[in-house]
Amino acid sequence: MRPKPVILDVDTGIDDAFALMLAAKHPALNLLGVSCVDGNCPLDQVVRNTLLVLETADRSDVPVALGAARPLVAEPNYALAVHGDDGLGNVQWTEPKSKPVKPFAVEFLRDLILGHPEKVTLIPVAPLTNIALLLTEYPEVKENIEQLIIMGGSAGLGNATALAEFNIWHDPEAAQIVFSADVPTIMYGLDVFYDVHIGERELIELQNSKNTTAKLAGEIGKYIAGILGYPITIGDAGAVCAAIDPDGLVLETYPTTVVTDKGPARGMTVVDRRPYRDTVENERALPDARDVSVALKVDSHRYAKLWLETITS
Repeated sequence: MRPKPVILDVDTGIDDAFALMLAAKHPALNLLGVSCVDGNCPLDQVVRNTLLVLETADRSDVPVALGAARPLVAEPNYALAVHGDDGLGNVQWTEPKSKPVKPFAVEFLRDLILGHPEKVTLIPVAPLTNIALLLTEYPEVKENIEQLIIMGGSAGLGNATALAEFNIWHDPEAAQIVFSADVPTIMYGLDVFYDVHIGERELIELQNSKNTTAKLAGEIGKYIAGILGYPITIGDAGAVCAAIDPDGLVLETYPTTVVTDKGPARGMTVVDRRPYRDTVENERALPDARDVSVALKVDSHRYAKLWLETITS
C-alpha cells in the first residue's frame, strides 16, 4: 500500500516532538508538510523546535510553515512550566540549519491539500487557530481532506482547567469553528492521551541510544519526567499512531461542541453521551454540535510499541 498522505499542525513542545518523530519516520505515512502555531510556547520557538526535530530525524526535506502567532480572540497562555523555557525541555542540542518556507501556514496548507492527488489526513496536535483560518478562508479544501485527527478535548476532565484540555482552551473560538466543520473528525483527547506511556527503563535506553532521534526523545522525555514523574505519556504522538493503526482505538460517535463563553467552562468540549439523547425534546439537544468520533479507549501497549520501534529504527 502507498503511504498515507498526512500533514501535521504543531505547537512543538515535548509531546509534539514525539508526534513529529513518529510521522517523520514511519513508512506508512507520507509527511507532506508541517504548519506551526502559537501554543505550548511562542511561535518563533515552535518553529525552531519543529525544524530541530525534523533535522534530527533526517527529514529536512519536509517543508515547515509559520502560522498564527496568537489565538483568534484571547491572549496566548503558554505551557512553559511543563515544556521548559524553550518549549523543548531546555535540551542542549545543535541549532537547526533549515528555515521555514515563505507562504503563511493557511496558504501553505491550502496548496498542499488541494495540490495532492489523494485525500489528505490532517493531524492537528496544537491549538486549532491555523485550521480554523484555513477552513474559514478556503472551505474548498474540505473536499480533499480524508479526515481530521485532532489531539485535543476531553469527554471528561480537563488539564488546563478542571474542564478544558489545553489545546482547545488556548483558542476555543478556533476549536468551535473546526469542530463544527463538515469534515470527518476523530477527537483523540484526554480520555486516552495519558494511557500510552513509556517507563523509566525505556527512557534510559533512549537516552543512551546512538540513534539521534531516539536520543533526543530520551533527553526531552527525561525533562518532563522530572516534572510529572514516571511513566511519561507519548501524548500527541498517539494521534499519529491513530493514523497509522486506527484499530488501536475504540471510537464512539457523539454530538460535540466547544464552550467559548467566559467562565469556568471556557474551552470545554461538551460531548453528549446521553443514551437517550435522540429521543429528548429538540430544545434539549446540544446547540451547535456536530457528530465527532471520540476516542474512549486505546490499546496502550500497542501504540507505545509502535512509537518506540519507529523512533529507534
